Amino acid sequence: MSKKQTDSHSRHVNKCQECGSPNQVHDYNSGETVCGGCGLVSYEQMMDKGPEWRAFTQQEKTSRSRVGGPTSYSVHDKGLSTTISQVDRDALGRKLPLATRLQMWRLRKWQIRSRVHSSIDRNLAQAMAELDRLSDKVYIPSQLTEKAAVIYRKGLDKGLVRGRSIAAIAAASLYAACRGTGTPKTLQEISEASLVDKKDVARCYRLLLQELDIHMPIPDPITYVSKIAERTGISGPTQGLAIKILRDARKKRAAAGKDPMGLAAAALYIACLKNSEKKTQKDIAEAAGVTEVTVRNRYKSLKKQLNLTTPD
Repeated sequence: MSKKQTDSHSRHVNKCQECGSPNQVHDYNSGETVCGGCGLVSYEQMMDKGPEWRAFTQQEKTSRSRVGGPTSYSVHDKGLSTTISQVDRDALGRKLPLATRLQMWRLRKWQIRSRVHSSIDRNLAQAMAELDRLSDKVYIPSQLTEKAAVIYRKGLDKGLVRGRSIAAIAAASLYAACRGTGTPKTLQEISEASLVDKKDVARCYRLLLQELDIHMPIPDPITYVSKIAERTGISGPTQGLAIKILRDARKKRAAAGKDPMGLAAAALYIACLKNSEKKTQKDIAEAAGVTEVTVRNRYKSLKKQLNLTTPD
């Protein structure tokens, strides 16, 4: 096809020959270009840019795909490098000769060295491994791990990791990701899983917020109700009553400036008293990770400001 014919054809495809409508619909399944106004088939020899195979299930589509996995910020090289496995057999299951095994061993060694050839790569490799370990230990989904990895990479680009513990910055990044998405994970839980002192994680967390200009939402005590109730075996209706108490406290501004975990524990204790569930302040305080004094003070404050009556 000459250049003149190609230009003429592109004009015809971009505009309907019958009604002149520019609304052209490209159907790649049938290989046709159809006018959206009158339905005229303008072109029917379109090139199919899809794969040559068909798949009817997600598993079949995954097994037939010949591309690599998606990029991931939680991997130090974003998952773009090639990995040479330690399997010493070929595609048919036959054992490789000794010379080939030694060659693969040397290639694997140099491939690992090339992946972490700079100090930043080594830092990221250690930090991403620590993030993966923390996420498994405190049951964090992969989406939050990705968000924490992005926060850590921004801190590394700003030079915040230099002179500080990699484990502390990684734990602070994970806590920032949890706070930003409203995931009910406390600083105490993440610091215990990371084996770093709570004060160090808190210091690094404040540094990330200040230097990266991250704005955190105000923590909602309602998100902690189900967590505490699951640990103490409190029923669903009682949880619903505790959530109603916390919503009333928010309307009357009785929860301003208070620890969300302590408020959730106190609301659950009041709900247990109202529904005659035998749960002590000690049980709820241990499940919430606060002291009995905190639960008692928040209980008295909520009872007074909301005019609640509880059975003796």
